[in-house]
Amino acid sequence: MPARVYAVANQKGGVGKTTTAVNVGACLAEAGERVLLIDLDPQANASSGLGVRANGSSTHDLLDGVPLSALAHPTSFPNLDLVPAKHDLAAAAVELAARNGGESYLAEALDEGLDPYSFVFLDCPPSFGPLTVNALAAASRAIVPVQAEYYALEGLSQLLGTINHVKAHLNPHLAVAGVLLTMADGRTRLSAEVEAELRRHFGELVFTTTVPRSVRLAEAPSHGLPAIAYDRRSAGAEAYWKVAMELVERS
Repeated sequence: MPARVYAVANQKGGVGKTTTAVNVGACLAEAGERVLLIDLDPQANASSGLGVRANGSSTHDLLDGVPLSALAHPTSFPNLDLVPAKHDLAAAAVELAARNGGESYLAEALDEGLDPYSFVFLDCPPSFGPLTVNALAAASRAIVPVQAEYYALEGLSQLLGTINHVKAHLNPHLAVAGVLLTMADGRTRLSAEVEAELRRHFGELVFTTTVPRSVRLAEAPSHGLPAIAYDRRSAGAEAYWKVAMELVERS
């Protein structure tokens, strides 16, 4: 079965994109799947969240024609490989915008080298820039993390419009795997109202599982660990296990 490539995307920052990419990937890897995480954010948070600092090759090289097989390296977690990012990826975004056909460089780079993997996650930066467009052009599905706040609904409509635009012009195979509600606080009326509104507007497109606010989930990246390695019994780790299993069912 060919690798399933997921772009984890939202133009808003701080909604849990990197947390989702790292933790869903780690859960699937622990379940025995071969997983590749490609860090497309110049902030490199997905890389540091797995305890990796890119000193040599990075996703910039992938977009510059270096084969994926030369760039994907094992992490300290079995079955989970990573192409890390460095801050120079910001320059790559400028270069892509200036290149003819720059929207499809990542898709071309991923034409080969995915055979060992069952799941590939593309962690996108918080913007609609060239890196996110490249990720959507290369992916078969998009996962959209949405924070439990009212402004999320406006941003979500905009993002879904962008996904439809990429599907129409660059990637006819692109679809939305699901909308994931993150940072939900079950003690507040706001979280409940936002969740109800999301489910009313988008129905089954919304993951059944919601990811709660969790101190342990927020602490884990500073230790270079996914939540299941940092505190397996935490509410955040348990939620991402459920998200990972739900994603398998949806695929």
